[in-house]
Amino acid sequence: MPLGRAIADPGPLTAGRVTLRVVRVRDAEPLRQLLQRNRGWLSRWEATHPSGRSIEPGSVSMRPTIRAYRRQLAAGSGVPFVVLYDGAVVGQLSVSELSGGALQSSQLGYWVSEHVAGRGIAPTAVAIAIDYLFGALGLHRVEVCIRPENTASLRVVEKLGLRPEGRRAAYIHIDGAWRDHDCFVAFRGDGSMVQRLARARH
Repeated sequence: MPLGRAIADPGPLTAGRVTLRVVRVRDAEPLRQLLQRNRGWLSRWEATHPSGRSIEPGSVSMRPTIRAYRRQLAAGSGVPFVVLYDGAVVGQLSVSELSGGALQSSQLGYWVSEHVAGRGIAPTAVAIAIDYLFGALGLHRVEVCIRPENTASLRVVEKLGLRPEGRRAAYIHIDGAWRDHDCFVAFRGDGSMVQRLARARH
């Protein structure tokens, strides 16, 4: 069940040169261009429909998708962020499966553009998001599920020290087939992920 309340826009959430901001309609064209440029970089990790129906990312306007994302805020079911680096949009981070009640949990998904990969942007964005979910929304658990072949994303959760919980077989339809995913979790009692990441870098 969703949180049961609309989620207020938290405004920009920043750590160092990385900022998370709730996606806006004016982000539609920058995101479309970014997805188009990163087609080869992202295609292996993109969700697909089992029916085979698909729309190539970057080929159509992002406006309807962004409006749908923002309806998640009103429904209390998700929080859609863009990732900014030095003020420029370089990716997305989505909080989904946001649950209240006895569960108090959510899932995170994210991507960053190939041209900024390797700069520590994804770990910082994930750390910011987790701290927000625990601190502002009071969640108990945050989950990240990653394909075992996605070594770049695996490094993100390793840097943050998220707990491995095992493999979920044929979990999500990705790149044309049902794919296994490894699950990693953080709990509210783990402390600040932004601070943990900063300590790991020194």
